[in-house]
Amino acid sequence: MSGQIILWQIVSAYAFAVIGGIVSALLRLAHKPLCALISFAAGTLLGVTLFAIIPESLENSTWWATTLAAATGYALFFLISKYVHHVCPACAASHFDEDATRHFSQIATALIVALAIHSTTDGVALGIGREIHAATAAKWSLFLALCIHKFPEGFALGSLLIGAGFLRLTTAGWVAAVEAATLLGGVIGFFFLANASPFWLGLIMAHVGGGFFYLAAHAVLGEMMKHGKKLVLTSFSAGVALIGILNLVLRIFSG
Repeated sequence: MSGQIILWQIVSAYAFAVIGGIVSALLRLAHKPLCALISFAAGTLLGVTLFAIIPESLENSTWWATTLAAATGYALFFLISKYVHHVCPACAASHFDEDATRHFSQIATALIVALAIHSTTDGVALGIGREIHAATAAKWSLFLALCIHKFPEGFALGSLLIGAGFLRLTTAGWVAAVEAATLLGGVIGFFFLANASPFWLGLIMAHVGGGFFYLAAHAVLGEMMKHGKKLVLTSFSAGVALIGILNLVLRIFSG
């Protein structure tokens, strides 16, 4: 995969998050359609983990190393969410009630740190694509899943900022600044991990996949507790199916 395409993918994923933040600053989306979008995005994250990340990791690493790496990715996001703050405002949208919005100043630092770690991970996953994503299906399904996920992520962060009393322009600026960690992660993956062996790159991707699995599960369970199971499960299943079908079609045409 050419470096130019990878850099374009990193910037595009970042742009989707910023656009989400801008949209949230301009209008208020009812939570039902946002719930559907969040659940759909969660499904794409699970889909890319099951159909692209894990299979590729297993091709380059042993099953036990891949399992351990995925477990560390899940544990990292679990611990950050438990002891720092939710790593993804979109995945935890149902937790951001009016009281949390009013007390935003008390949680702002923790939220920014947690989201920055999450966004850096997203960028790294795209940045190392030059070395690890040999299959067209894998590299494009990962890109698609992250773009779909980034929009509600930026939207949720922007909505929280607007609810806390930030001006629209300030809100867009903060979303752009926080989500810039995606660009940082992309630079790390692209320039500093380029010489890593396929074995270690496979483990890094498995680690990322474990984090994606946590985000997907947390988003779906959180939305199901607040909203109808049918809407959440339908949207989530559609996201998983989209990535599964995309991988199958691209593998057929690239094979």
